[in-house]
Amino acid sequence: MKSMLIIYLLGFVLTLLSVFVRLMEALWGSSEIPLSGSSEIPRGPLAITEPPKGPPDGPSRGKQ
Repeated sequence: MKSMLIIYLLGFVLTLLSVFVRLMEALWGSSEIPLSGSSEIPRGPLAITEPPKGPPDGPSRGKQ
């Protein structure tokens, strides 16, 4: 019976720790404001990973 109580308390503590860590991640993420000129790549679903599509710039090498 004592071991069941220890397991229950361990689960409770791990649950609280998980909630605390997620809360800290949320608070830390909202306070991060990248400075202008920063080379940091944004993380998240709105991050653009492909270059914009448009007309080609022409030959990259050739006559100057």
